[in-house]
Amino acid sequence: MSAFLKLLKKIAPLALGVYLIYFSFANTSTDDREQIFDAIKQADLRFVLLSLLFGALSHLSRAYRWHYLLGPLGYQPSFMMRTLTVMISYFANLGIPRSGEVLRATALASYAKVPFEKGFGTIVTERVVDLIMLFSFIGVGFVLQRDILFSIIGEPSFHVQHLIIALVLIGLFVLIIKQLKHSQKAWALKAMAFFNGLWSGMLSIRTMKHKWAFIAHTLFIWAMYLAMFWVVTFALPQTSNLSLSAILPAFIAGGFAMSATNGGIGLYPLAVAAVLEAFAIPYPQALAFGWVMWTGQTLMVVVFGSLSFLMLPIMSKKY
Repeated sequence: MSAFLKLLKKIAPLALGVYLIYFSFANTSTDDREQIFDAIKQADLRFVLLSLLFGALSHLSRAYRWHYLLGPLGYQPSFMMRTLTVMISYFANLGIPRSGEVLRATALASYAKVPFEKGFGTIVTERVVDLIMLFSFIGVGFVLQRDILFSIIGEPSFHVQHLIIALVLIGLFVLIIKQLKHSQKAWALKAMAFFNGLWSGMLSIRTMKHKWAFIAHTLFIWAMYLAMFWVVTFALPQTSNLSLSAILPAFIAGGFAMSATNGGIGLYPLAVAAVLEAFAIPYPQALAFGWVMWTGQTLMVVVFGSLSFLMLPIMSKKY
């Protein structure tokens, strides 16, 4: 049963993405589909290529920023190795959501001898920082376009039972850790060693020497995320005059879509189109924009991610 559930978790997001592609196709008329394909064919590739450049810069900055978290732990893998593992993680996430983080830490452990739990701890810290940035964008987005975002993601709701469940799970986790600390069994010692390494990786942000550089890279990464979305609006005549107050909600909706299915497959164009349509962009052109944006970034991840798989063993020997 557990094996079936694991398989279901891997297949369900991809299946949802494929269904949404079908849904998108089935719920548009022949005339709409012709307009979508015409808009995609007429897209100005110069702006798409510029978007890819911004996306590449964000990936390189993420790889460089990782150095500040690994340094306090005593590990200094090369910039090239960090870049390759970052691209591998993005590529893996297209197949199985969130598998890239595990693979990234595994690759660093295999080729740079960084203990998995410590490397993974730094990645968890990265994700927490990214989550803070995402919420910051969401906050600005709600200030600018509250009603539209609520119409896309729904009104927030609070249930006391959810809070109780969360507190119970946290309490159980703390209790288990305390029991493991007092146990002298071999498996318990290994488990505590893993948790200690994970915790030290997560706390490396407290002891890093270049906190301002880390913050600067974080701001740069998210500025590039927004920039690579913004420049594609100029690729289509219908979206070239969109204001920031329209672009930001669409950018946020796309961010949610990326985490819901494998790399946003199927859902990303629909989520972005739903927001842009609210700003009087005709639905076929809004959907075309979503597909152009998603296809360009996904192709970049596929190309450079697959090359990274081939290059990592070779470059690890060199460095």
